[in-house]
Amino acid sequence: MLEGAVAIADADGIGALTIRSLAQHLGVKPMSLYYYVANKSEILDAIVDVVFSEIALPTVNGDWRSEIRLRAHSARTVLRRHSWAIGLLESRTTPGPDTLRHHDAMLGTLRSAGFSIEMTAHAYALIDSYVYGFALQEAALPFDGPDTVTTVAAPMIEQFPAGEYPHLVELATQHILQPGYDFGDEFDFGLDLILDALNRSIPEQDKVPPS
Repeated sequence: MLEGAVAIADADGIGALTIRSLAQHLGVKPMSLYYYVANKSEILDAIVDVVFSEIALPTVNGDWRSEIRLRAHSARTVLRRHSWAIGLLESRTTPGPDTLRHHDAMLGTLRSAGFSIEMTAHAYALIDSYVYGFALQEAALPFDGPDTVTTVAAPMIEQFPAGEYPHLVELATQHILQPGYDFGDEFDFGLDLILDALNRSIPEQDKVPPS
């Protein structure tokens, strides 16, 4: 059932997921689903848990930067598959076991790195704001990967009146439209800035040397 619910959301968006559409997808009567779930909210709880189960867990007591980077890249990859989930991941009031396990591992990784409880809260919020925000922006782009950038961006630039928007033209012609440009490369740049800044907030005596 949950695989079917995720498949509907992946194909047509979370708005397309209803008891009726799920029943149709599974080839059963809508009323039969109420044997397993009370309502759509329970389905949402469950499929959010499915998404969290697909994101790599950081290893507590490992090298925190490597573990957080691995988890961030995994989350971005998973959210590219399930972009409908970006706005739902932190919305559930009855989180499932994979959701709770994920959050606990993130907190444990940050605490074992030497962050105070307060800084752990700041760091986790900052990291997730960046990862979720990047995933949301990436999902909204009118191009998909480096192969389609020129196809989409070049005609847009050609429509600009001559002499107008010089900084946009400069960025597009000297960076975005250059061979090999990939918006996804911006992810590591921003992530490293965040991790560098967070690392400076750990008191020297509490820092754990990389393993």
